[in-house]
Amino acid sequence: MIAPGLVLGTLAVTVTLPLTLIVAGFLSRYVPGKWRIFRIFWFLFLYLLVEAAVLAMAFSLWLISGFGWRIRHPSFVDAHYSLLAWALRRIVASAKFTFRLRVLREDAPVARSGAAHVRPILVLSRHAGPGDSFLLMDGIANGVGRRPRIVMKEFLQWDPSVDILLNRLPSAFVSTAKGEREVLLETIADMAGTMGPDDAFVIFPEGGNYTRKRALRAIEKLREIGRPDLAERAAELRNTLPPRSTGVMTALASAPPESDVYFVGHAGLETFVTAGDIWRGIPTDTSVAVRVWHVPSELIPPADRQEGWLFDMWAEIDTWITERLELTEEPFDDPEAY
Repeated sequence: MIAPGLVLGTLAVTVTLPLTLIVAGFLSRYVPGKWRIFRIFWFLFLYLLVEAAVLAMAFSLWLISGFGWRIRHPSFVDAHYSLLAWALRRIVASAKFTFRLRVLREDAPVARSGAAHVRPILVLSRHAGPGDSFLLMDGIANGVGRRPRIVMKEFLQWDPSVDILLNRLPSAFVSTAKGEREVLLETIADMAGTMGPDDAFVIFPEGGNYTRKRALRAIEKLREIGRPDLAERAAELRNTLPPRSTGVMTALASAPPESDVYFVGHAGLETFVTAGDIWRGIPTDTSVAVRVWHVPSELIPPADRQEGWLFDMWAEIDTWITERLELTEEPFDDPEAY
C-alpha cells in the first residue's frame, strides 16, 4: 500500500506546488540559513517525483514482462539497471544543485564497462552518512557504467522504489538481528560469486557510520574476542570504524579470481549523518574530496594476510581523511563530477 500512496501523495503535492512553494519561501525568511525550508522542500519534492517515476516505470516493466513472468530475463535486468542509473543521476544532480554540494576526485578513474579486459570489481568504501551511498552508487552506475550490487539492511525496504527495484536486481536485504551472521556471509558469497565482468559489488566494511561511541564499542569487542593487536590498531583510527574483515574476506574468496578491488575514501560528509545534522547544515555549500585506491587482482594478498592488509588500507584511508578535512571546507572552482 506504500507505493500507491506515495504516487497519489506526489500527485497531490504537485497540484498544490505553487501555493506550497510560496509558503515555504515565506517561512524560510524567518529560519536561520539561506532559504533552508525552501531548499529542503524543493529537494524532497524532486525526490518524490523520481520515486513516483521509478514506481510507474517499474510497474510498466512488470506488465511488459508478462506480469512478472520474464522479469529476471537479461533484457529486463538491463532495463532495471538503466532505471536505477537514471534515478541515481536525477537525485544526485538535484542534491548537488539544491545544497551547493561539490565533489572533487584526485585519483585515476575506475575501468569503465565495455573497456578492454574489463574485470568484475569489489568496491570497499568508507561509510559516513546517507549521502555517500547515493554518491557512490551514482559514480558506479553513471560515472563508469558498472552494474552495482549491494547487501543492505532490511529496513531500507520501507522505501518502495528501493524495495521494488533492488529486489529485481542482484542485490539483497538482510536482517541485522543476532544469529543472522551465517545468512549474511552466505549472501555476500552469492553476490560476489555470481559477478560478471561489468558488475561492481559494493561493501561498507565498517558496517555503519562513524561515531565515537561506536568506535569505542568496536575496540572493546576486538579485545573481547581475543584480538588485542587489532584493538590497538583500531584505537589509532580517528575518522573511521575498524573494518570488519570476515565479510570482506568472504567476498574475496567467493569472487571470480580476476576481480580487482577498489577502496574508496571520502572527506566532507562527516557532519551530515542525522536528520538534525542535515537540518543545521543546509545549505551545505561544501566540497567532498574523494580518492580511490586500485588494487589489481594480482596484488591482492593471500587469505592468511588479507586481514592485516585490510587494516593497513583502512589506516591509509583514515590518514588521508584527516589530511583532507580542512581542504573540503574550502570551495573548489572546477570540481570533477563523481
